[in-house]
Amino acid sequence: MPHDAESDDSLYDQGIRYFNDCEFFEAHEVWEELWTEYRGPLRKFYQGLIQAAVALHHFGNGNIRGAKKVYLSSRGYLETFQPACRGIDLEAFLGQMDRCFAAVMAATEEFPKLEIEPDLIPEIHLDPALAAAGEP
Repeated sequence: MPHDAESDDSLYDQGIRYFNDCEFFEAHEVWEELWTEYRGPLRKFYQGLIQAAVALHHFGNGNIRGAKKVYLSSRGYLETFQPACRGIDLEAFLGQMDRCFAAVMAATEEFPKLEIEPDLIPEIHLDPALAAAGEP
């Protein structure tokens, strides 16, 4: 598939729909397709979204160690694009992720038995006023 802004937008939006439907593996796959072809200044932003989806996927499947590791790397990528990027209020999104992963971060056991709290799962809501925010 040729790489262009229209296909980037389509993949970005499709990933958000999967993410908000808690289809985190599918969101990761779609965003990874975008990330693989993209060579611009938002590459790390897309990588952060991919890893946020993977972290939630791991958490939902009980892989708490994997969830923690990928969650932390996701934060590292996304924090640099705060306060907002491509319509996402990253400060709010990262706050939602922090609340969702609070028990994961607090766990001291080597293999903690935790379940994701459905009410704390983040959603991505695009704000058109923030659409160009964070873009170089």
